[in-house]
Amino acid sequence: MDEPLFVIPLWADLIAVGLGGIQGALFASGFRGERRLDMLGVAIIGIVMGMGGGLIRDLLLNVPLTTLQSNWYLLTATGAALFGMLLAGVFQRLNAVIVVLDAVVIGLFGAFGTSKALGLGMPLVPAVFVGVCAAVGGGILRDVMMGLPVAIMHVGSLYAVAAGAGCLVLAGSHTLGLPLVAAAIIGASVTAVIRILAVIFDLSLPEQRMLYRRKVAAETTAIPIIKT
Repeated sequence: MDEPLFVIPLWADLIAVGLGGIQGALFASGFRGERRLDMLGVAIIGIVMGMGGGLIRDLLLNVPLTTLQSNWYLLTATGAALFGMLLAGVFQRLNAVIVVLDAVVIGLFGAFGTSKALGLGMPLVPAVFVGVCAAVGGGILRDVMMGLPVAIMHVGSLYAVAAGAGCLVLAGSHTLGLPLVAAAIIGASVTAVIRILAVIFDLSLPEQRMLYRRKVAAETTAIPIIKT
C-alpha cells in the first residue's frame, strides 16, 4: 500500500499546532530581565513550539514532513503565536489556563505521534517512543533555543511521564482492538489529566540526589558503631 493506514485530519493537526503556538508565545512572553525577547523572538518561539512536535515525529518516522507540505501549518503557528503574544498580559494572570493549555498540547502531539506510528505498522514500544518525542519535542526545542534547562530533564511536574502514560494507553488500547481514533482520544485525555494533576499536587519523580542520599543513609545505618 502506498498510503498510510492512518492520516491525521488537517483540522486536528492545525488545532495542535495553533495551541502549541499560543502556549509557546505565552511562555516566551513571561520572561523579564536579560532573557526577555522582542516581538520577533516571541513569535519564533511560538512557531517552534507549534511545529516542533510534528517535525520531530515525521523525522523519526522517515516520512515527508507534514508541516512543510501545506501553507496552513506555518500560517497557523504564526497567527497563534501573535495571538498568544498580544493576549499574554491577560493569560499570564490566568495560570490555570496556561497549565491546561500545556497539558492539552502534550496530549494531542503524543496521540498524533503514536497514532501515526501505529498506522504505519510500527510495533507498540517504538510507536510509544515516537509519541513521547512528538509530545515533548516542541518544548525541548523551545528550551534549547532560549538557553534554558530542558524541562523533561530537571526536577519538576511530570512531563514526559504523562506523555508516556497516555501514549502507552493509546497503543495498548489499539493493540487490544479499540479503533485507533477512539484510542487516540483516550490516550490524549490520559496525558492531559496526569499532567494537570501533577501540577496541582506538585508531583514529580524523585530527584537523583535524593536516591543517592537514601542509599548512603541506609548503608551508614548498617555500619556497626564501636563504642569506646
